[in-house]
Amino acid sequence: MTSISEQTRPYVIVLGNEKGGSGKSTTSIHIIVALLRDGYRVGAMDLDARQGTLAGTLAARRNFVQVKGITLPLPEFRPVHRSTLDNRLEVEAEEQERFEAAFGELRRAGAEVIVIDCPGADTHLSRLGHSHADTLITPINDSFVDFSMLAKVDPDNHDIVNPSIYSEMVWEARKQRFMRDRGKIDWIVMRNRLAASEARNKRDVGERLDALAKRIGFRTQKGFGERVIFRELYLHGLTLMDVKEANIGIAMGLSHVAARNEVRALVSAIKLPPRRMSMVA
Repeated sequence: MTSISEQTRPYVIVLGNEKGGSGKSTTSIHIIVALLRDGYRVGAMDLDARQGTLAGTLAARRNFVQVKGITLPLPEFRPVHRSTLDNRLEVEAEEQERFEAAFGELRRAGAEVIVIDCPGADTHLSRLGHSHADTLITPINDSFVDFSMLAKVDPDNHDIVNPSIYSEMVWEARKQRFMRDRGKIDWIVMRNRLAASEARNKRDVGERLDALAKRIGFRTQKGFGERVIFRELYLHGLTLMDVKEANIGIAMGLSHVAARNEVRALVSAIKLPPRRMSMVA
C-alpha cells in the first residue's frame, strides 16, 4: 500500500482529548461545516467507530437533509473500526492499514482538509490519528479538573508538577510526525465553557495554561460558551451556520450571533493552507 506521506496530502485537523464531556464532538461538527461553507472540500474520519459520536452526528445530519428536503453541505466520511485480533502487533498493523485506506479514499475523493475525531481514550488508533495532525485541537472545560489532563498541579498552590500522560503522548506524536515527513503539529488547547465572570479560578486556570503552553508547546484559544443552542442543534447534526437554511424555528438572537463568532474565531485560529486553485470556481 502506498503510504500517506507519498501522496498529495490534505491538511489534517485532529480533535484529541482523553476526557469526555469537553465539547469535542460539538467542536468537530462545527469545524467541518464551517470549512465546507468556506468552500473547502472536507473529509471526516471517526476513529472511535464503536462509540460513533461523529458518525452518529453526520448520520443525523444526512437524515435531516433527506426528511426536510433541503440542501446542506456534507463531508465525505469514513469510520475506522478498531481491530478485534488478539496479537498486539497484528492489531496495530491492521488498524494502520484501515487508517491509511480511509485516509487514501478521502484524498482520492478530493479532500483538501480532513478532520479526524479521536477516541476519548489512549488507543493505538488515537495515537495514529494524533501523529498525522497538522493542527491538533484539544478542547478542555475551563477548570482544574480538565487541566489535569494536560499536567499534574500542586493542590495547594496550583504550581505545575509535571506534564500528564496525554501531554507526553502528544510529544511522541510530534516526534513520529517529524520522522515521517518532517512535518510539525500545531497544538491548540481550546478553553470551552468559559464563565462570564472574572472568577479567581478562571484567572488561575488561565495563568497556569499560559505557563504550561511555554513549557510543552501549545497555544490557547477561547472556545465555546455554555449555550443551550449547541445542544438543540446537535441532535439534528446541525450547526449555528445552518440555522437559516434549516428553518427549525430558531430566531438568531445576540447570544446566537456571539456563539457563531466563537466558531469563526476558532476556525480563523487554524493555520489552514489556501484552497487549491483547481478547486476554486
